[in-house]
Amino acid sequence: MNFDFCLMTMTQPMLLLFTSILLALGNCAPKQAPHTATQPVQVLETPKPEPIAAQKAKPLQTGAEQVELYLPQLKGKRVGLIVNQTSVVGQTHLVDTLLSRGVDVVTIFAPEHGFRGEADAGAHVKDAKDIRTGLPIVSLYGKNKKPSAEQLKNLDVLVFDIQDVGVRFYTYISTMHYVMEAAAENKKPILVLDRPNPNGHYVDGPVLEKAHQSFVGMHPIPIVHGLTVGELAEMINGEKWLEGQRQADLTVVPVANYTHNTAYILPVKPSPNLPNAQAITLYPSLCLFEGTNVSVGRGTPTPFQVIGSPYYTDKGYSFTPESTPGATNPPYKGQVCYGMNLTAPAKAQPFTLAYLLKMYKQSTEQDKFFNSFFEKLAGTAQLREQIKAGKSEAEIRASWEPALSDYKNLRKQYLLYPEKN
Repeated sequence: MNFDFCLMTMTQPMLLLFTSILLALGNCAPKQAPHTATQPVQVLETPKPEPIAAQKAKPLQTGAEQVELYLPQLKGKRVGLIVNQTSVVGQTHLVDTLLSRGVDVVTIFAPEHGFRGEADAGAHVKDAKDIRTGLPIVSLYGKNKKPSAEQLKNLDVLVFDIQDVGVRFYTYISTMHYVMEAAAENKKPILVLDRPNPNGHYVDGPVLEKAHQSFVGMHPIPIVHGLTVGELAEMINGEKWLEGQRQADLTVVPVANYTHNTAYILPVKPSPNLPNAQAITLYPSLCLFEGTNVSVGRGTPTPFQVIGSPYYTDKGYSFTPESTPGATNPPYKGQVCYGMNLTAPAKAQPFTLAYLLKMYKQSTEQDKFFNSFFEKLAGTAQLREQIKAGKSEAEIRASWEPALSDYKNLRKQYLLYPEKN
């Protein structure tokens, strides 16, 4: 590692304590040796964590908010940032924060929805220039999803800071994968500034099968993976899931005063159609409808909080999608859709197939219910056939084993945070 400050792993408590003392004295630990197959990642730590009870009184701090912890790694370096509208430090964007500290930010890389998070889902994002700073913005959701060697040649270090929602088909983690891969190929170090996972308190759903791998599902993980982006980056690196089994020169800046059961309301909506905590909670269950003829409420004030279609037999609730920012041409635009209103807080629950099974059972167009995108979202061809065969949720869940239990055991090896408050 070519970094001039203290790095240590979560599994080395004595080294953690020793390094904390050195930091308090203003000293610095020796440089780390290059990564090996048995040491694929480093975790930048704050001083030794206090007991959980003592942490409760302290405010949560994202990796990005702990600027003094990672700033020495960026000083004097040409920096590329993988960021969007969620990359905030308090009320300030990370780009502006680093520029104000004298960091040489050279390039901004933007994921799906763009740098400002305003583009429609699936809409290609073009390269541009940031009006405020004049910095070039390179789209990673346009002509290329992985930074090229040419785009990285004038950079010394990459920084990934994007808020995830803990679901396999949310594409920000796919962008992180490709950035890690490019970093490994071009021998560039990468920092992941970790953020809480609002769905990080549980693990559920079928594990992705390799035959259905795509940009909305790149890793053999369940729909709800229960990891922060920092933990997932460690897993990608440690399991050698990058092309050619490469491993990135990876540093994770962890969230302070956080557990996987810490309640966290996102300060900025992560994408145009996830406007609030209700939508984020329902998203793991409802996004499967994107592979069906059912609307998830795009083009309404409550996306991912209502579902419906013209083919649903129960007419008790309806909505009509219209063009809105972030959903300029939603499914069933201008058509009345019948279905379910899930906006009440009590309707939000962890991942369930109940909505999917009910909508299929009461559809008058069952032969057209699924489309070819469904398998990419589900990660398996089995789920479609099970629903068509009339299987119950309990029967379907049983088929996810032993892959789901195996994943849960694997997950434990990469956790950076306690499971309980």
